[in-house]
Amino acid sequence: MKTSSFRKVMIGGLTMAMVIGGSASAFADGKKGNENGNGKNNGKGNQLEWRWSGYDKPGNGGKVPYNTLVNGNINIIFNFHDVKGGDVEWVTRNLASLAPLRVFEGYEDGSFQPRKTVTRIEAITAAVRLMGLREQAESKEEMSTELNFKDADKIAKKYPWAVGYVAVAAENDLFTETDQTVNPEAPASRLWATTLLVKAMKLEGEAKAKMNTKLDFRDANSIPAGSVGYVAVALERGLIDGYENNTFRPDKPVTRAELAALLDRTGDQLPGVGQSTVAGVVQGAVSDNKLTVKKGNELVQVNVDPNAFVFKDGKQVTAADIQKGDVVKVRLYNNTAIFIEVVKSGADQNQFVVNGLFDSLKLDETGRISSITVTQGTYGNNDTVTGDAYDDNVTKATYNVSKELRIIGDSSKLVKGQPVTLSGKDKLVELIQIHNVTR
Repeated sequence: MKTSSFRKVMIGGLTMAMVIGGSASAFADGKKGNENGNGKNNGKGNQLEWRWSGYDKPGNGGKVPYNTLVNGNINIIFNFHDVKGGDVEWVTRNLASLAPLRVFEGYEDGSFQPRKTVTRIEAITAAVRLMGLREQAESKEEMSTELNFKDADKIAKKYPWAVGYVAVAAENDLFTETDQTVNPEAPASRLWATTLLVKAMKLEGEAKAKMNTKLDFRDANSIPAGSVGYVAVALERGLIDGYENNTFRPDKPVTRAELAALLDRTGDQLPGVGQSTVAGVVQGAVSDNKLTVKKGNELVQVNVDPNAFVFKDGKQVTAADIQKGDVVKVRLYNNTAIFIEVVKSGADQNQFVVNGLFDSLKLDETGRISSITVTQGTYGNNDTVTGDAYDDNVTKATYNVSKELRIIGDSSKLVKGQPVTLSGKDKLVELIQIHNVTR
């Protein structure tokens, strides 16, 4: 099976109507999301409204393309006319998953241009948005920042909308101490993008501790010694993968589709994103637009928008296709589910779900997680994810991990004693959910 530089089986595809990577004027107009294609505000306040607007061809005056979810001053669009072809269609789910987070967006002409190379300024903007810092970056205070980079004048003149994003990125340590320029138009390479998002995950300390890791890539010697730890963390967390010929290709430019996948995987593990994400086991079919999910040992009832995007087995389905026992990831917008992905079907044979406290993990020769050990026990009337003390009935169990492992939750909290839920089948863990409980 052909392997991409980014795994193509991850979640996601909706996007917002404001533009990333388009003309400076389009990106800078913070009111773009207020327009519904005819230049008028929808006047719905915070009410969610689905609107089906036609799209004829690129360049039709900036009308909102295809289907649009309108929420006051925000439009969410999807089904870009140019996301076609087996080499890019996989990104549809990634875009849908990112949409509620207002991260990665399309062009005014209704295109996404998935094969286009991403520039550094685009990647920085997307990372800051993924961290939930969009409002701060677009505030008057940040937009008026006098940047200390040598190309600050160029950014202010050519990319005025990005000044606040660069300022916030610097404040959150997304640059290195030796960066003297932003170099906004330079292509974002695989290594550069990987490093950026590991920093966004606040895992720089862990990366520095892994600088002596032996990476098992044929071209490992082309990865600078000071970057090895960042690649090791990204591999361990499942953010990025190598090519089928066992190369990493650190200098290869990242496309918009690849960055969307990388952003989506990062978002699943980023501190703060969990507030808009619910992951767990479905307790029953969707009824009256409500879905009950068991998150750890907590039952969570989710309101489901009638037109929510649902993906299962890599295909778009309806909410009626969600079954009891399915493991799902749900993205919320205004406390309403508008994206649901079945990450593991309840119909799978030999499936299992285990709650416990993280103890340790082992890595294989490539730096990926090969096994995970959790502590399990009884609490009387309580349960594993409460963080209460165990009684004497305590055991440790080690589980092998699938090569297609996915992690959902704040990965910086994957430390000993942290409540987790493991799920998978055929004795292989396919999903690790890190619960937002502080011990």
